[in-house]
Amino acid sequence: MQSEYEALQKARVRQKTEEFQKQYALRSGIEGTISKGIRAFEMRDCRYIGLAKTHLQHILTAAAINLGRVFAWLEEIPRAKTHSSHFSRLAASHLRYQA
Repeated sequence: MQSEYEALQKARVRQKTEEFQKQYALRSGIEGTISKGIRAFEMRDCRYIGLAKTHLQHILTAAAINLGRVFAWLEEIPRAKTHSSHFSRLAASHLRYQA
């Protein structure tokens, strides 16, 4: 139990370093792309059987994501800052009404 606590504390200190922040910024961009693919293009399931068709689906999905980004850039549609859960939005609205 003590070793787990110490490992957690060490990880929290590491998260505050500049090196970690740079590394995580890159990772968060990649995770955002994967999340977009899963939500918008149903990447969890493959529609086809076979390596060649699956590979083609992945290439076309990546192209669709990139085209969507280009369109949003041309139309000057701002990217979302972060995703917030339904519960956190509900809690925030509840706090606003109490004030």
